[in-house]
Amino acid sequence: MANLKEIRNRITSVGSTMQITSAMKMVSAAKLKRAQDAVTQMRPYAGKLKEILGNLSASLDLSENALAEDRGTENVLIIAITSNRGLCGGFNNNIIKQVNQLMISEYKDSNVKILALGKKAKDAFKRSDAYYESADTNQVPDIFADLTFSNTAILAQAAMDRFMDKSFDRIVVVYNSFINAASQLVKTEQLLPIIPTVAEEGTSSADYIFEPSKEEIVEELIPKSLKIQLFKALLDSNASEHGARMTAMHKATDNAKELKRNLTLSYNKARQAAITNEILEIVGGAEALNG
Repeated sequence: MANLKEIRNRITSVGSTMQITSAMKMVSAAKLKRAQDAVTQMRPYAGKLKEILGNLSASLDLSENALAEDRGTENVLIIAITSNRGLCGGFNNNIIKQVNQLMISEYKDSNVKILALGKKAKDAFKRSDAYYESADTNQVPDIFADLTFSNTAILAQAAMDRFMDKSFDRIVVVYNSFINAASQLVKTEQLLPIIPTVAEEGTSSADYIFEPSKEEIVEELIPKSLKIQLFKALLDSNASEHGARMTAMHKATDNAKELKRNLTLSYNKARQAAITNEILEIVGGAEALNG
């Protein structure tokens, strides 16, 4: 059994760790509220934009649009969205595993490049031949340092430019979709070429008067829709990160409490055994003197 000093040091160490994990849980909880509000407020706009685009594209042929040109999967860009920091359970590892799975299964015969958004993805893939960086994406070196639509639009425009100049034939986004604080869902969404959306079956098609024409409106909406899609993925990932970290730190705090309780129990047992031995030695010494 460890001596009293070792147990006492471990109890102090576990107590300090518990204070850190508890503080990180509270910080993540506060950040989660803001991140969740951002996702919730943006979803109605994104949904309405998709509805309008579906209403318009239902009566138009989008196959002639350059951003909808299907050229196969010879050159593929995977945009992997992770966090800059760890201590959030399997949040980052799930994205890395999904990207690796895509590379060895769905795009095993393709020339795959990975654009990493988040330090953990960069650390995982920067030594790989598939790691991708360019002058236009480097305009926003750390998107999570200033997560705004304007910065996201730069990255989305860069992706569209690389698709238009045929550097890539397909661009997909892999990210954690926010469900609630305790659960996130890894999603893989195709960004380019765009998949033409149609109005849902059973919905009525309103008779609108368009100014300018339908074609011009769709040409304007498609790039904006792509930027919104990427921005939504980043907001989802940001909220998911704080939810995952809050949950992980909550479990770590509970485990630290349990470990501290067990160590305290062991300390009391060892202390009681030491006191008993001292009493026995005193009694034995007294009896020897009396004898």
